[in-house]
Amino acid sequence: MDKLALQSSSVVIAAGSSTPELTLREIWMMLWRRRMIIYGSVAVFFLLAILALMASTRRYRSVGEIQVQKDSPSSLGLQTDGTDTPSDALEENMILQTQAKILQSDSLALRVINDLHLEQTEDYKEKWSPISWVFTLLSSKGRPDPKGASLEDSPHRRVQVLKIFRKKLTVKVVDGTRLIDVEYLSPDPQLAAAVVNRMMQGLIEAGFQARYDATTQASSWLNGQLGDLRAQTQTLQAKVVKLRQGSGVFALGEVDREGKDQVYSPTLDKLQIATQAVAQAQSNRILKGAVYDVVKTGNPELISGLSGNTILASSSSGIGSSLTLIQNLRLQEATLQGQLQELSAKFGSSYPKLAEIHGNLDAVQGSIRAEVGRVAGRARNDFVVAEQTEQNTRKDFEDAKSKAEVLNNRTIEYQMARQEADQTRSLYDDLLRRLKESGLLAGLRSTNITVVDPGRATDKPAKPVTLLYLFGSIVAGLFVGSAAALLRDVTDTKIQDVREISRELGATPLCVLPYQKEHAGLPAKASSAAGSPLVMLPTLDSPRSIFVESLRSLRTSLMLSRSGAPPRSILVTSPLAGEGKSFISWNLAILFAQQGKRVLLCDADLRKPRLHRDLMIDPQIGLSTVLTGLSGDYGASAMIPVPAVPGLDLMPAGPTPPYPAELLSSDRMAELLKVWESQYDLVLLDTPPVLPVTDSVVLSTFVDSVLLIARHRKTPLLALDKSYQMLDAMPSESGRKVNVLVNGVREQPDAGHVFYQYHGRESVRA
Repeated sequence: MDKLALQSSSVVIAAGSSTPELTLREIWMMLWRRRMIIYGSVAVFFLLAILALMASTRRYRSVGEIQVQKDSPSSLGLQTDGTDTPSDALEENMILQTQAKILQSDSLALRVINDLHLEQTEDYKEKWSPISWVFTLLSSKGRPDPKGASLEDSPHRRVQVLKIFRKKLTVKVVDGTRLIDVEYLSPDPQLAAAVVNRMMQGLIEAGFQARYDATTQASSWLNGQLGDLRAQTQTLQAKVVKLRQGSGVFALGEVDREGKDQVYSPTLDKLQIATQAVAQAQSNRILKGAVYDVVKTGNPELISGLSGNTILASSSSGIGSSLTLIQNLRLQEATLQGQLQELSAKFGSSYPKLAEIHGNLDAVQGSIRAEVGRVAGRARNDFVVAEQTEQNTRKDFEDAKSKAEVLNNRTIEYQMARQEADQTRSLYDDLLRRLKESGLLAGLRSTNITVVDPGRATDKPAKPVTLLYLFGSIVAGLFVGSAAALLRDVTDTKIQDVREISRELGATPLCVLPYQKEHAGLPAKASSAAGSPLVMLPTLDSPRSIFVESLRSLRTSLMLSRSGAPPRSILVTSPLAGEGKSFISWNLAILFAQQGKRVLLCDADLRKPRLHRDLMIDPQIGLSTVLTGLSGDYGASAMIPVPAVPGLDLMPAGPTPPYPAELLSSDRMAELLKVWESQYDLVLLDTPPVLPVTDSVVLSTFVDSVLLIARHRKTPLLALDKSYQMLDAMPSESGRKVNVLVNGVREQPDAGHVFYQYHGRESVRA
């Protein structure tokens, strides 16, 4: 059994010597060690949630929904058509966000608060708050609200009421739609619905009021502008009439196909006639010049050829007849020359008829020359006349052209003035029409907002949400508890894990003892020798328990802790009081005695002895009397046999001496230990704690082994380290070894602290 227990202990120690790492497993172990903090935190938060649910006011939510339609108003707000005009997503979002901001505006909120008298309800009454009270003390106080003033004229009241109203109001735009949801919370479901409906109606009225104000303002402005515009129109009309009268253009009172007025201008008619006359005179001058150029050559043949040109011939009747005469004379000349040549060839040059023919020919040729001269003179006269006529006609044309240009300038000025007058008159007519329309529009309730779902009273409260409160309390409790547990574990200097001892001290604990509750009472099978009952100890009451099995492992480990012979004397101590050293000393002494050894359990705590109280006796002699020399038998007369355990004797501490440390460090104590080691198989010394007094430190130099007991989750690691260093630094001739024992370890499977006990059947986990 001791061998199995030793193996179990060695496994526990090996598992605790690993290198520390901040892993999820380490964090889980920290949380598991402090699980009571987490449980308490969850319980507190859960209880607070239940109290909050019980104390919270039931609030009902009313939800209304409106649709913001597209709007295509004219300049005065009139709807141009019923079709939707395309617009981009940014513009749509801006419109929706604008309407949502209007719903959240202070003006609309104040209007609803005043209309529904919300300030008189319970929700809007100012409640005392410690945080607000502190801020009020620290912040500068403004001017108080006037007594009896309205909400609009009371800044402090207005700010508080608006703050409460905003907390209860929720306005959100439904993504991907033109819908806006309006929500309001109130203890009264009917009031919540009334607020939502009044908010939506207020938004519609605000839009209508904006249109009404804009229309009224536009009407007022138009009314002021129409007087100036009417006077300007009359001035321009008078200017047009004046310009038309001075232009020399007369209206016929008819319009053409294009709708333009038909007019008559004598100046333009004269210019047109002069233009035609100039063109005709120029053409005539060119023709006369051409005839004159041909006639100047004096060639009858060329001149006679002009008669074939009807245009030139008809330009002058005199020249035409002369040309005809010349042509006839030329024919006579040709005939006479033919006869002359025929008769000369037939009868010879001496023929008498030839002379007559020569005379006739000379006469014809003379007539031709005379007629050519007359034609030349006539052509020259015609050309000169044509030039003079052209000059006179061009002069008249220039005069008509000058007058036409003056008329043209006046016409342009007239057209511009008329166009300006027409535009002014058109603007005046349009504004007058819109002014009449605005008077009608001011009375129309046109809006682009439609109520899709009005606010309705609900039958179930929306707040508080029971499941949310409870679930949130559990989550908050877990979070706060975990944070507190981690913080507590990090800041806790007590021993939480056996592995910490190996890391800090550099020494592996000799054994780990499970938690065992200490309680007094008679043992199950105790004999009452000398009428001295013993405390109820696990070694006697439950010898097969986990604690006792671990003690057996400790017993075996102590016997093997020294190289060579087992220790004959063992000092049992602890860094601080209350760590179970006396309880372990009793049980360990009983286990050694149950092996058939003679064991002496000495109460070396001369300041606060306890072992004699476990036997319910009050001895007058003990270790202190032996050390002071009052007993010469090396304490044999002071030893008390333990009735329930054969082979176990108790040396009580005896009366409290004035200087315990001097007695325990004396040569008498060293000599006494050697005598006891010769008389007993094992001497166990139950000594005071190391840190409060120095008794254990000086006494440790006389023993073969030291058992330093630290209690799990109670002994500070720093105290254990300091105690270990103090004991280890003391010189010893017997090769003494300081062993560390961890007591009161609760089962921690993740840390390797698992203990087993046997009941004659399969093993079970404790």
